[in-house]
Amino acid sequence: MAKTYMGVRLRRLREERGLTQAALAQALGISPSYLNQIEQNQRPLTVPVLLKLNGAFGLDVQLFSDDGEARLITDLRVALADQGADASMAEVRELAANMPGVARVIIDMQRRLRETSERADLLAGRLTAPPVSSPEAFEAVRDWFYVRRNYIPELDEAAEGIGSALPPGRMLTGLIDRLAGRHGIRIAQSRDGDALRHYDPAERILRLAGHLNPGQQAFQIATQLAFLEQEGTVTRLAGDPGLTAEAQALLRIGLANYFAGALILPYHRFLDAAEELRYDIDLLARAFGVGFETTCHRLSTLQRPEARGVPFFFIRVDRAGNISKRQSATDFHFSRMGGSCPLWNVYEAFARPGEILRQVTQMPDGRSYLWIARMVRQVQGGFGAAAKTFAIALGCDLANAEKLVYARGLDLRNPEVATKIGPGCKVCERSGCPQRAFPMVGRPLAVAEAEARFAPYSSGPGPG
Repeated sequence: MAKTYMGVRLRRLREERGLTQAALAQALGISPSYLNQIEQNQRPLTVPVLLKLNGAFGLDVQLFSDDGEARLITDLRVALADQGADASMAEVRELAANMPGVARVIIDMQRRLRETSERADLLAGRLTAPPVSSPEAFEAVRDWFYVRRNYIPELDEAAEGIGSALPPGRMLTGLIDRLAGRHGIRIAQSRDGDALRHYDPAERILRLAGHLNPGQQAFQIATQLAFLEQEGTVTRLAGDPGLTAEAQALLRIGLANYFAGALILPYHRFLDAAEELRYDIDLLARAFGVGFETTCHRLSTLQRPEARGVPFFFIRVDRAGNISKRQSATDFHFSRMGGSCPLWNVYEAFARPGEILRQVTQMPDGRSYLWIARMVRQVQGGFGAAAKTFAIALGCDLANAEKLVYARGLDLRNPEVATKIGPGCKVCERSGCPQRAFPMVGRPLAVAEAEARFAPYSSGPGPG
């Protein structure tokens, strides 16, 4: 464990518990002077003291982990840059490490300001535009799941209790019987073009889109069961007072979908299969009768404290780079401003449909990851109908890569193998990158303009 200075966090914990330094020192079996030195960042928080904190107060050790610090630093730099603040990296790191609560307030304030500006622009340009869910609401829901490491124990355990009693990969009949037997609801097929799922409470009919395969039908029925059997839990969780009404409504949907995924892919059964198959996504999808995307999404939620899987980061993007899904059980983070890194293999997947692409990457802070990516296609209509195409990426810290079948044949210990990527051009520190689209925010204007205009041509002939 590296030297970790967590004085502010420890002092905040003591104040929240209403303890004096002497009382906390006595509870931990250390001297008040030693505790005072830790709180003043004159001495690091050691593993023995951390374990005593856990034993005395039952704390999650993640409270004193720096795993989320990289994400917080990136968001904080973006927030400060939006306001033209020229803060050094040392200052940003200090604020993120020792005053994370203050850092999050700054980030939230800037996010709200940006959202207000975007709404004003929309109102000015389209006064008759229909209301849509705001980007801020989506980000708030994503952050809600991120803080919980993408694992919701109440829903996961309840879903496992139902799913474990049904045959893996063949749950549809059992779920239809449960819906009819417990709730008096029957299944009917809806017309093409209608919603994937529509429940008519008056007629007690759940209509499902005709193009759904058995695995997709099972997922939609499980989602409806979440609203029927877990309404109290979903309402309580979605009623987080820190969220807007709009974000709470989105969170309800997200929680119901989480329950559905946990039901058709029960925790222990799915985790055991994943470890046995070395996280081979195609084999897992086939065994449980679901698609590539659903399998990847579930893999990113296997963080039950007593039985953790590999901590994954899951993302879904379209060809334009829009991120429509992002779930994380790890601290990997891309910027929310200016797009993500074009050197990341998730974008190459569109050019190689059907293939699973592998990539070892390294971020500017030195952290390395193994990524796999593949394009998926969704077609709902017949000939000539528009299709949706996305790229799905699943990544993990390089320390966990050898647990995956996708690490086979890769030289994981050779740093030269890693592709040097970043969190997005506007906040990426890498100089001389041939794919830089924008200058880094905060760079001197003349230097930034030169980098943006001429760096791509420095190693070859000029344009034209």
